[in-house]
Amino acid sequence: MLLVDRRALLAIPSLWRLGFRPFFLGGSLFAVVAIGAWIAVLLGVLPEWQPLGGWLAWHRHEMLFGFAVAIVSGFLLTAVQNWTGRPGVSGTPLIWLAGLWLAARLGWLFGAPLALVGPLELALLPALAFFIGRSLWQVRQVRNYPILAVLLLLALADVQSVVGLAIGNEDWQRSSVLAAIWLVTALMTLIGGRVIPFFTQRGLGRQQQVPAWPWLDNALLAGTLLLAVLTAFGLTLQAHPLLALLFGVLAVGHCIRLVRWWDRDLWRVPLLWSLHLAYFWIAVAFAGMALFHLGLGFSSSLALHALTVGGIGGLILAMIARVSLGHTGRPLQPPAAMGWAFALLNLGTVGRVFVSAWLPLPGLAIAAGCWVAAFGLFAWHYGPMFWKPRVDGQPG
Repeated sequence: MLLVDRRALLAIPSLWRLGFRPFFLGGSLFAVVAIGAWIAVLLGVLPEWQPLGGWLAWHRHEMLFGFAVAIVSGFLLTAVQNWTGRPGVSGTPLIWLAGLWLAARLGWLFGAPLALVGPLELALLPALAFFIGRSLWQVRQVRNYPILAVLLLLALADVQSVVGLAIGNEDWQRSSVLAAIWLVTALMTLIGGRVIPFFTQRGLGRQQQVPAWPWLDNALLAGTLLLAVLTAFGLTLQAHPLLALLFGVLAVGHCIRLVRWWDRDLWRVPLLWSLHLAYFWIAVAFAGMALFHLGLGFSSSLALHALTVGGIGGLILAMIARVSLGHTGRPLQPPAAMGWAFALLNLGTVGRVFVSAWLPLPGLAIAAGCWVAAFGLFAWHYGPMFWKPRVDGQPG
């Protein structure tokens, strides 16, 4: 790096030096606010306040396109710099990206007109795809083009959601969010398949990383993308034996990965067991969806919440806890409270998936309380890292 580049980067306020800083901070705080507001509504604490589209539509849209997309944005804007060797987005462009995200969240929450919120909402993902795609194209990094494809599909799902709200089409709104769940899962499957065995090998000091099986990786990615497309067209909402077969095959594939990655010593390292448990919930979710499509009485909602709370939420919390340490120049030793945060998130998943099946309101309260506490602990302990410079004096 040229000296002038280093000085220019160090002159940028710390929060805007790299994408993970504003988006991990904003995403974790939004996770607390969004689920806190949702459980307050279910308990009857907010009877008069209505966000754009109503509370149910707001909850399902914002947990994907608000919370999950924030974390995905922060991760990819940071990772693409490592993948390509090209400078990451920082300074004014990053402020604009974060500003778009925040403005859309406030617009949805406070019930601003869709004519105002829609353009803000639909601008972020194409802008993110532009910055990610530009870096990948500059070095012709074909290996990561599938990530760009998933981002563009997410943008289309968001368009479907906004248009569905505009014309009052409930089916479009629901299908778009469910499709987005599978798209985020595809992204987690792709990235998790790379980093979980790598982090496990490094974290336990093993000599070799468990080698990838490209055929399995490609099959899991293709199968999950197929589910996203079918869902966007409303073709997965009713039980069907062929869908049971697809979900069952994908569940087995995820279980094969878990068995191959397993190491009995991972329970000593919170940054590892949290990743493996989160991936376990993904396998549970696919198995649950297979049972639903076989007509065996398992609720698709419970399976989807195993995926969104335990799988996506768990992987997000574990990943941002590790990535934030590394990119702020700190040792990979999280604050002791993060072990409790990881445990709480998994306890909350049990509450949402199993307890709520028999005791709906207590189960939801357990899940919401554990979720808010888990991401609140992260924001409390990691927040100062995001607005302070790296401890090693490096830019980023």
